[in-house]
Amino acid sequence: MDIRPKVLVTKIGLDGHDRGSRVVAAHLRDAGMEVVYTPPWQKIEAVVKLAMEEDVDVIGVSSLATDHLIVPKLMAALRDAGLTDVVVIVGGIVPDADEQALLDVGVARVFHPGSPLDEISAYITEATARVRAARFPA
Repeated sequence: MDIRPKVLVTKIGLDGHDRGSRVVAAHLRDAGMEVVYTPPWQKIEAVVKLAMEEDVDVIGVSSLATDHLIVPKLMAALRDAGLTDVVVIVGGIVPDADEQALLDVGVARVFHPGSPLDEISAYITEATARVRAARFPA
């Protein structure tokens, strides 16, 4: 079994600022992960469909312009599609007041601007190990 994490890096909603997501995606690829990268302006339904088709372990959502506020809709759509074992992380500008709301709907972790790239990749590696252990018990 391929042990490399498979990560979908995406931007939902109308936020077109994708420099940060491109930097993170490149780092994850360079760290040995399989990265599926989408351009900005993705619809939630398209992200769910792609996550299912690609059998990803983690979805990373980048938000710089309040698009983190639609992540609860993404979480609900993932649950409706039976993708409850996919880990969702959010990176970018998320006000402290909104972070807990994201965690409450099932987002695993929020990474703020300036988070070390190695911290992000280490978290994804650990999260993938947990997901796969649950999917494929020994």
